[in-house]
Amino acid sequence: MQEYFIALIGGLLIGVSATILMLFNGKIAGISGIIKGIIWSENHSQRFWQIAFIVGIIIGTWISINNLPELTPPKTSASSLAILISGLFVGIGTYLANGCTSGHGVCGSARLSRRSVTATMTFIACGVITVFIIQQF
Repeated sequence: MQEYFIALIGGLLIGVSATILMLFNGKIAGISGIIKGIIWSENHSQRFWQIAFIVGIIIGTWISINNLPELTPPKTSASSLAILISGLFVGIGTYLANGCTSGHGVCGSARLSRRSVTATMTFIACGVITVFIIQQF
């Protein structure tokens, strides 16, 4: 039962964060787009809120892990190379989809965007297929 409560709180925090960013800044909380803006954007006036948002995610994660050890992610047996290649594929996927699970799944689906709903269904289907394939080996 506690796992459901923690998931509910996490989902609410994500929703509230995305809503606050939209209300006060008029921006969508798409993490890949925010990071892309930090690295490649010519618009330097946007960097403060983008960096603050990412730093907030990192600090929030650190606080949670240090105060709620049951939230610590399980250790993985994957090699550093496998994690690096996986991250590269995720980056390519977010580029091809023009957004990531946070931008499409949280914000776009909430706006009933057909493109975002389609992208989110594709993300989920690829995740299910990947887990199925990996468990076969």
